[in-house]
Amino acid sequence: MVQVTRQDVIQAAGRIEGSVARTPLVQSEINHVFHHLKCECLQTGGAFKLRGASNRLLKLTDEERARGVVAFSSGNHARGVAIAARRLGIRATIVMPSDAPAVKVEGTRAEGAEIIFYDRRSESREEIAAALAAEGGATVVPSFDDPDIVAGQGTVGLEIEAELGEQPSAVVVPCGGGGLAGGIALALPDSRIIAVEPEGWDDMRRSLKAGTIVSVPDDAPATFCDALQTPRVSPITFGIFQERGVEVVTVSDAEVEDAIRFAWKKHKLVVEPGGAVALAAVMTGKVRLHEDSVIVLSGGNVDPALHARIVGAEA
Repeated sequence: MVQVTRQDVIQAAGRIEGSVARTPLVQSEINHVFHHLKCECLQTGGAFKLRGASNRLLKLTDEERARGVVAFSSGNHARGVAIAARRLGIRATIVMPSDAPAVKVEGTRAEGAEIIFYDRRSESREEIAAALAAEGGATVVPSFDDPDIVAGQGTVGLEIEAELGEQPSAVVVPCGGGGLAGGIALALPDSRIIAVEPEGWDDMRRSLKAGTIVSVPDDAPATFCDALQTPRVSPITFGIFQERGVEVVTVSDAEVEDAIRFAWKKHKLVVEPGGAVALAAVMTGKVRLHEDSVIVLSGGNVDPALHARIVGAEA
């Protein structure tokens, strides 16, 4: 049973108004068809994650705020929680993988959060966060396994509808844990929703095919889409995907590089690997859309040297 509704998304939009940027839709011609890019790479903090984090933290009681929050993330959720916590005067501790991009670590630390590193291959971030929270009674703020987080992310969909004046025929969305795609699916019930995962990290696609949640295999290949390396989706997002019939496709790192290059050369948009997978899926033809569909660029927190290497290379 879906634990989040479109009304929750609408309420979240009212709650976080003024706390997040209203990001633009940029028209882009891809394979001779015009679409819109929803530029969450231009969001405060460099990614859509501030939406869910703000919605969750604004709902904390005064007592909960005094005890602080704990989050776990490879970077974008970490920074989103850190920004929201700083604004509200809440102490934030973030559990981050030791291989998280330096730009995300530095951005999170700059917002005043304390960072605890872990090994994503041998340690459980959930267990570490739970233990830290138990020590001082802090509130754990998951990156997608939380109704308020999903509702906050869904405000991206409401903005799309408001700017277009209608729900688009389709929206293509990057997918890690599924909070963004799930929230948009709730916000835009009349739109076809296509989620995109990195090859080998397609636990949502495999879960939907199996009819039950399955984890990413232990021998999953390396990917530079660090923001989408979620080992297991949640019942909340899985339920939304099932109920809404969300489609899922995968893309390779090489295809993502082409998308990052396209976004920069055509629109001067800096997009991180995980934020470019939806664009990659459309560029490769793995997802075919009617004109004026929407492609979400979910984040722009990429290592400058990596971005320079990619955009400097010839396709």
